[in-house]
Amino acid sequence: MTTPPPAQIGMRLDEVDTPALIVELDAFEDNLRRMAKELEGTGVRLRPHAKTHKCPVIALQQMALGAVGVCCQKVGEAEAMVYGGVSDVLVTNQIVGAGKLRRLAALARRARIGVCVDDAGNLDDVAAAAEEAGVVLDLYVEIEVGMGRCGVSPDQAAVALAKRAASKPHLRFMGLLAYQGAAQHLRSPEERAAAIAFAASRAGEAKALIEDAGVKCPIVTGAGTGTYRNETASRVYNEIEPGSYIFMDADYARNRGAGNSTFDDFRHALFILATVMSRPKPEIAVVDAGLKALSVDSGMPGIEGVEAEYLGASDEHGKLHLAASARALKLGAKLKLIPGHCDPTVNLYDWYVGVRAGRVEAIWPIAARGAIT
Repeated sequence: MTTPPPAQIGMRLDEVDTPALIVELDAFEDNLRRMAKELEGTGVRLRPHAKTHKCPVIALQQMALGAVGVCCQKVGEAEAMVYGGVSDVLVTNQIVGAGKLRRLAALARRARIGVCVDDAGNLDDVAAAAEEAGVVLDLYVEIEVGMGRCGVSPDQAAVALAKRAASKPHLRFMGLLAYQGAAQHLRSPEERAAAIAFAASRAGEAKALIEDAGVKCPIVTGAGTGTYRNETASRVYNEIEPGSYIFMDADYARNRGAGNSTFDDFRHALFILATVMSRPKPEIAVVDAGLKALSVDSGMPGIEGVEAEYLGASDEHGKLHLAASARALKLGAKLKLIPGHCDPTVNLYDWYVGVRAGRVEAIWPIAARGAIT
C-alpha cells in the first residue's frame, strides 16, 4: 500500500511529518549539473543508475541534462522507468526466468531496452523472449574485472558470447559491461585508481579480442560515483553509470580525495527528517527513525548541523549521544540524518519531499520502491 505523502507543497520543513525522506533541491540540482559539466567534451556518455533513486521524475531530469537513458537492476525498476516516460533503459544485471524475460521483452515495445548476460543459455533465452515478443533487445556481455561477482572472463569466453549475440536476429550486440563496484568505497584515491586501471585493462583487452573476431563492440559501460573520473579518463570506457552522485551518503563521505582531502565532488542532498521522541538523559536523545526508516548496512547515519552521534537503531527508534553543545535539544525537535547508504534507504519510502529554503516545493513518488523482481 502506498502511504500518503508526509507533507504538502508550501509547508515549512518543521511541519513535515516524520520520518520523511527529504531532498534538498539546491544541492540535488547542483549535483546534476556538476556531473553533466564533468562529461562535457569527453565523448563519454552518462547513463545514471536509477537503482539509487527509483523515480522516473528524477530520471527525466537527468536525461534533460544530457543522460542517454538510465540503468536499472531489476525488471520491476525498468517497468517503473518506462511507464514513467523514460525512453532508454539498460538492465545491468542477468535476468533469468521465462516470466521475467517476457516482461523485459514487452518493455521493448515502448522503449529501448538492454540487458546483460554472462551465460550462453541465458543469452539464448533472452533471444527467444525477444523473438516471441517481436522486438529487438540490446545485449551486453558482462565481464569480470575484479569485483568477484558476475561476469565471464575477458578472454575467449567473452568473444564467444559476443559472437553468439551478434548471430541472433532479435538481439543487438552493444558491447561490454565492466563494473568494478568494489572500488567505489576504497577510501584512498590511489586504491580506487589502481582498481579501475586493472578493470580498464581487462575491458580493453576483451574489446580488442571481440573486434579482432569480426564483431563490432561499440560500448564499454560501467563506473560508479566513487570512480567515475577514473573510467572517464581511461580511454576504454565510453559510458558511465554513477547513481549515488545525485544524493551522496555518509559512507561516500568517508572516501578521501586528492591529498587526503574530503571526497566532495558532490553535495549531500538526501536526508531523513526525524523527530526527537524521548530525552531520557541529558546526553541521550531518541528519534523516531530506526531500522525501518534507514539502512545501516554501511554504518550509522550522520547528523546534519548538530554535535551528536547516532549510536544505534532498533525497529522504530534511533539512539543519539549528544555533545554538551546539543543538550538543549527539546522533545519534538526535528533533525536531518544523513543515510549511511542512500540506495536501500530510498527503498523504504513512497515519497520524496523536495525542499528549498526551508519550504516544501515538490512531492515526487518513488515509483520503483520495492521493485525487487
